[in-house]
Amino acid sequence: MEWLDAMRGLTMILVVAYHVAQMSFGVNEKTSSSLPFLVLFRMPLFFFVSGFLAYKADFQWTWPSALRLTWKKVKIQVLPTMVFLCAFIILRRPEFWGSIEYALKSPTKMGYWFTWVLLHMFVIYYAACMLQHWLNVQFSIFNSQYRHAVIWVLFVVSLVIYETLYLPDIGWYKAPFFRYSSLVKTLNFLPFFLLGNLAHRYWDKVQQVASSSWFFPVLTLIAFVACADIFRWHVCKMEWVNLPRTVAMFSLLTMVVIFFQNYQEWFTHEHVIGRSLQYIGVRTLDIYLLHFILLPKMPQVGVWLNANRPNFVLEIVTSFSVAIIVIAFCLLVSQILRVSPLFRQYLFGRK
Repeated sequence: MEWLDAMRGLTMILVVAYHVAQMSFGVNEKTSSSLPFLVLFRMPLFFFVSGFLAYKADFQWTWPSALRLTWKKVKIQVLPTMVFLCAFIILRRPEFWGSIEYALKSPTKMGYWFTWVLLHMFVIYYAACMLQHWLNVQFSIFNSQYRHAVIWVLFVVSLVIYETLYLPDIGWYKAPFFRYSSLVKTLNFLPFFLLGNLAHRYWDKVQQVASSSWFFPVLTLIAFVACADIFRWHVCKMEWVNLPRTVAMFSLLTMVVIFFQNYQEWFTHEHVIGRSLQYIGVRTLDIYLLHFILLPKMPQVGVWLNANRPNFVLEIVTSFSVAIIVIAFCLLVSQILRVSPLFRQYLFGRK
């Protein structure tokens, strides 16, 4: 699915553009006209793609195969993250050991939380697949109409947990274990990973629904109403305050997926846009690990944007323009480092 790699490439551009606006320009998300909107589907889309690609219909779930797969993910997700986190601190922070301690205790790990959280999701998903495999072997009913039951249950449970994270007077997720391990971030995005996985499992049915004449217009209306409540109306209060945000995240994510799938001929290797986005899409790990180090400091741009706000288009154009330059340098540095087979394997997970 070339369009899927292209969509992952666009998501990577969104990630870097967000960090450019926030870290390079110093734009505040509370006063920005673009960041609060982009954040609604930026990371959810990334985890959706990861969950989509995690499903392999012909994979044989045995203990040896599951352990090999888990160990492979541990090597790819942990070692490169620690190496580039240390490099970032050495190059961009004034003090090393204090910064390391701060990063390890922070749920965001100075920005390097994504690969660590993705490893959490893979481990949870592999455990669920092993349980589903055991049920399929033990009970014939689970090998037919309920062959995806465990993933469905996990998806529903993850949604419930996600919603409770924002309920007032519930602070269990603020415990040091959840913050230091970044498990709170895992719980924030696990529903989107599982949604992508379920979409792949039912892809034929998903395409039928998505291609119907009524689905996209209804989805667009739902996304518009949800975003209007988030940014303008504020009708939902207290325990309901996260409901429109959740609806907006899922609906906007789905709209992007439908767009790329519907216009997939634009995103093949035969088109410049398709080739470019796919190239970025297959190098997302490289770009993610490197771009924090290469982000420029441009606070004067943030001052100018704040003086001319609100301007959604202005923020998008400036952030994306610098993001493309940063990504180009990330790809250049990545290509140089990949000259070494050792770096290629242990820093970027490629043999």
